[in-house]
Amino acid sequence: MQKIMIVTDSCCDLSKEVIEELGIKVLPFTLTVGDITFREIFDKSTQEVYELMAHTDEIPKHSQISPVTFEETYKELYDQGYTDIISVSINSQGSGTFNNSIIGKTDFFENNPEASEKMRIYNIDSRSYTIFYGYPIMEAVKKIRKGASAEDIVSYLEEWFSVCAMYAVPYNLKYAKKSGRISAAAAFAGELLGLKPIIEFADNTTNTVEKIRGEKNIVQKLCDCVEKRMTPQTPYIMVHGRDTTLAKEVEKELIKRTGRKAEMYNPIGAVVSANIGPDIVAVLIRRKSK
Repeated sequence: MQKIMIVTDSCCDLSKEVIEELGIKVLPFTLTVGDITFREIFDKSTQEVYELMAHTDEIPKHSQISPVTFEETYKELYDQGYTDIISVSINSQGSGTFNNSIIGKTDFFENNPEASEKMRIYNIDSRSYTIFYGYPIMEAVKKIRKGASAEDIVSYLEEWFSVCAMYAVPYNLKYAKKSGRISAAAAFAGELLGLKPIIEFADNTTNTVEKIRGEKNIVQKLCDCVEKRMTPQTPYIMVHGRDTTLAKEVEKELIKRTGRKAEMYNPIGAVVSANIGPDIVAVLIRRKSK
């Protein structure tokens, strides 16, 4: 009988309460804001991170999760009798963490050759950030509890990552420009004209898919973008920063258009905030078939 554990990193932006309730193994990114260093999710809440960012002009610094951390995690789970580890990592183009998860796997099996016949490790690139992979991980755990196999879960996750996308509007591009991590935002040159980008996060890339003139047009334009690309009658998720006002307005408009409320609301965490800022509204959807 399979004993399955999902391993992921803290950029999945699931809350500490959900992580504990579902028994997900989450490896935290360590961040430094000003002179304060902490583990994302575990040492400070998202709101506490927003407060720290509000009182400094410095961009929060963070580094990838090391191969050693992954190797030690796999060994810990092996010793606990797990037969299948599904390791889901932050977008491989935005962090070396996914590659490190593979190195950690190789090192684990080299140092524990007897484990090769007793445990399988699946390394999956989420291809994006935040609740984009946090949500399907949450759903995957529910499937495991109902008896789904590791192979079923891997197929489910791979399919999700291939068809879903997040459409985000940052209120300003200060953080994106300084960090350079969100290429579509960093390259956007419309601020002086009062333009804001709608950035698509999907398929290991970020692209500016629309331009919005003026804040008063964000709700309608973001909803137009989402409605055009969303598979009808599928759930969507509202993603927000430190203020939920605009997210609620977007949801209200999407309810009019789709007849569906958001599946959930979720704040962006410290890692994503460090790269695009704590002021953002976004919608995660399942895209139409191409």
